[in-house]
Amino acid sequence: MGGPLTVERLLTTADVEDRAPDDGRVSVRARHDAVLTDGRRLLLLDDRGWASSATWTATSVAEVEETARMVVGPDEPAEGRTWKESQAGHWAYLARRLHGHGVRVDPGELRRLPHDVVLGDRLRARIARG
Repeated sequence: MGGPLTVERLLTTADVEDRAPDDGRVSVRARHDAVLTDGRRLLLLDDRGWASSATWTATSVAEVEETARMVVGPDEPAEGRTWKESQAGHWAYLARRLHGHGVRVDPGELRRLPHDVVLGDRLRARIARG
């Protein structure tokens, strides 16, 4: 039997938001997963995304990748909290999510992992049309 499962990287998958109007403006949903050393993905966040008044024609892959990393956190600090507290709370929350799946990881270790962004086919097609 193998050793304990560990997280090797974080992965955010971005694609066109299904519920957004098809009016040419950017609307993206993002799913954030932990990728384990055995290749499995464990869901961390699936309630993230963004909309913009920008059009797909004015949007680049690099912009989408950068924004995708930003929207999965850590979030801006709430009033009365510091950036350091906000970051610590974010990484602790993700570590607790993984603990719920039987994966023990230190929040600081999670923070240092590589974070890849993958764009879905529909999103790539929309950007390419622009």
